[in-house]
Amino acid sequence: MLHAMWTGTLYALIAGLMWGLVFIGPLLVPEYPAALQSVGRYLAFGLIALPLAWLDRAALRQLTRADWLEALKLAMIGNLLYYVCLAAAIQRAGAPLPTMIIGTLPVVIAIAANLRNARRDGQLPWARLAPSLLLIATGIACVNQAEFSGLKAQSHGEFLRYASGALLACVSVACWTWYPLRNADWLRHHPSRNPRSWATAQGVATLPLAVIGYVLLWLGMRASGSHFPMPFGPRPVVFISLMAVIGLFASWLGTTCWNEASQRLPTAIAGQLIVFETLAALSYAYALRGKPPGMQTLIGVVLLVAGVVWAARVKPVPLEYVEAERL
Repeated sequence: MLHAMWTGTLYALIAGLMWGLVFIGPLLVPEYPAALQSVGRYLAFGLIALPLAWLDRAALRQLTRADWLEALKLAMIGNLLYYVCLAAAIQRAGAPLPTMIIGTLPVVIAIAANLRNARRDGQLPWARLAPSLLLIATGIACVNQAEFSGLKAQSHGEFLRYASGALLACVSVACWTWYPLRNADWLRHHPSRNPRSWATAQGVATLPLAVIGYVLLWLGMRASGSHFPMPFGPRPVVFISLMAVIGLFASWLGTTCWNEASQRLPTAIAGQLIVFETLAALSYAYALRGKPPGMQTLIGVVLLVAGVVWAARVKPVPLEYVEAERL
């Protein structure tokens, strides 16, 4: 059990390192619309998944119609809808408010999983889980304090625009709370299936959705009279290369490692390990800026890491034992 916990934590760390790449993509091609970057990423993911699907064809043939429908739901909600809402939230409210809201994901997922999956995974005792949640929440607050100050300075703008951005960011949180719970359900119910093949299946399911989204975006931009040069923008080589890198490493490899972690860890623990994505994104952003983070950010990072380490040490207790103790 202990070996599975630490192996699962390692896989979650690799997934976070891969997913962190997504947050620097917009910084590298700032002139590209967020929606185009979203559909471009998942179009690349789907195209990369096709040859991988051929290599995994024996495993994919074992998937039932219900399995493919589940992969389609995960792709639609956890991939496209999540990133479309996040991109739109940033466009409406700026980066600070959505960053603060999305940063609550580790805590939200951990609480939801502990309430929802206690009978299957065992319940993580709230008394032992609380310090981890508190450390993570405090770390997130420290990291985002500067962003919050910036938001307050800009809050005299259009209230409805900010409110709609906050609402969209909450939808993003809902999408990515739902995704790991449902994804873990499938993986735990199919322990003999290869997590890599399941990641490939999600990529294949994403492809038609991304193609439709790309075409609709292209037609919409043309109808609105946009002068943005479609289909690949003003720097096609850079854009295509960036989407290919993010599609391979962030989408396919990140999803594969997350699936491996989800098979080994209680979902409440795995949910907290999404903080690795936040830490990776921060590290990449500061490396791109060429300057170190401030003291408050460093304190927040230390608290986040401490919370993750604490969470990894908490062992689930069978629900029957918890209920017996209450009696």
